Amino acid sequence: MAEDYEGMTVAELKALLKEQGLPVSGKKADLIERLSGAQEEVPEPEDEATSEVQETVEEATSEEEFDEDSDDDWDDDWDDEEDEGHVAKQKPVLSEDMKLALALRSEQKKKTPAFKRTEWFRYKRLSRSGWRAPHGMDSKQRRNYKYRSSLVRVGHGKIATARGLHPSGFKEIMVHNTGDLESIDPETEAARVGKTVGGRKREQIYSRADELGIRVLNRRRDV
Repeated sequence: MAEDYEGMTVAELKALLKEQGLPVSGKKADLIERLSGAQEEVPEPEDEATSEVQETVEEATSEEEFDEDSDDDWDDDWDDEEDEGHVAKQKPVLSEDMKLALALRSEQKKKTPAFKRTEWFRYKRLSRSGWRAPHGMDSKQRRNYKYRSSLVRVGHGKIATARGLHPSGFKEIMVHNTGDLESIDPETEAARVGKTVGGRKREQIYSRADELGIRVLNRRRDV
């Protein structure tokens, strides 16, 4: 039966798992293994009298145990399950050193000042623009006066091993068509669709990415 699942897409496999009340997280191979294991664990048919007795006992015990379990935490797989209108996000395969580097980078980011352009408080157009290095012999910001905003310096750099990675831990790969998805490793890389890609081609990219188990970082909800 596993061979039949191989010909199905990731979205179809997740739909089957959701019908059986199973978690939908993981790669395509994990989904197939989970479905195959569920089929092997299907119980043999029982007598009608025995099943009625068991249902009566289960109803009685469920009412007694409801109050005891009401304060328990939700199941760990709740965040990974596919809700209505929601697709579970793929997680990268990271080493312990990389996880530590990402956590350290996140802590450093909280202490990094906001770099603003010279005279950003005077003109709205400058407040909306990004950082520009200050120039001019008498520039107060270039001379690092205390009442001016911070300068971009080497000391504000983050962990080198995690440099350029998405906060989730994926390496971002720019995608403009479905062919660009073929070279992406779904375990360590994620796709970012270019802003010039139209709606029709964007939908094709989303469908192909779901088949390959690739995460799209800038997926639009309306497509």
